[in-house]
Amino acid sequence: MPASPWSHHRSAGLSDDIDFAIKGQELQFLEIELDPGESAVAEAGAMVWKDGSVAMTTVFGDGSGGQDGGFMGKLLGAGKRLVTGESLFTTVFTHQGSGKARVAFASPTPGSILPLKLDQYGGTLICQKDSFLAAAKGVSIGVHFQKRIMTGLFGGEGFIMQRLSGDGWVFVQMGGTLVEKELAAGEELHVDTGCLAAMTPTVDFDLIAAGGVKSMFFGGEGAFFARLRGPGHVWIQSLPFSRLAGRMLAAAGSRGGQNRGEGSLLGELGDFIGGNN
Repeated sequence: MPASPWSHHRSAGLSDDIDFAIKGQELQFLEIELDPGESAVAEAGAMVWKDGSVAMTTVFGDGSGGQDGGFMGKLLGAGKRLVTGESLFTTVFTHQGSGKARVAFASPTPGSILPLKLDQYGGTLICQKDSFLAAAKGVSIGVHFQKRIMTGLFGGEGFIMQRLSGDGWVFVQMGGTLVEKELAAGEELHVDTGCLAAMTPTVDFDLIAAGGVKSMFFGGEGAFFARLRGPGHVWIQSLPFSRLAGRMLAAAGSRGGQNRGEGSLLGELGDFIGGNN
């Protein structure tokens, strides 16, 4: 993805309205420009640098406006983040001075940072777990479970996903090269479960067999594909980090560890069925 110009869209939504730029190629970073009083929330440890007038506060949960309902509300938000593989805490960056101030965040893996305005996609986006990088304050980070039992047993990373809700800007990190596809009603797309980066809630997610017994044991692609059926938007990543990590461990002489099946209820058996061992 080429470097983006500064982007700004004024709206009357609930989330803070922020300016931003995405810089770099394979190793991108996000630079957010804040007006006085504006805030951005980011995954703990994602910050690269900030101006001195930007105050940094670590909060329990996702820092969204919906967290003001007391301790139980914050505990529920933090629990949802824990289920999707994130930490219990996020960091809120607030501009407490005058004029403009900036703060920058970086993805921990090679790939693309995707900026999305949630109100342009119905207010909700379903992403792979660990995808969230940063957002305008007011965006809620929750958990999305696939409802079908077969998806839960064999879906790997596609079983437990992140649900990002709100009306503001959210920035998600994707591995490798990113492709966006718009599916018409009834149109199908078959994707490796780890390569599904994000989708809108209108897309129907299910699993289909990749082929016969020979394909299951020797094809190297796993026993199941994710079947995505429109209508809706789908984002596909060419190199999920779990695949990269698995290859690195294998090259180092390790037997691999958890890979695409780390979200599966079957554990190591799910890795075998998914073609990771």
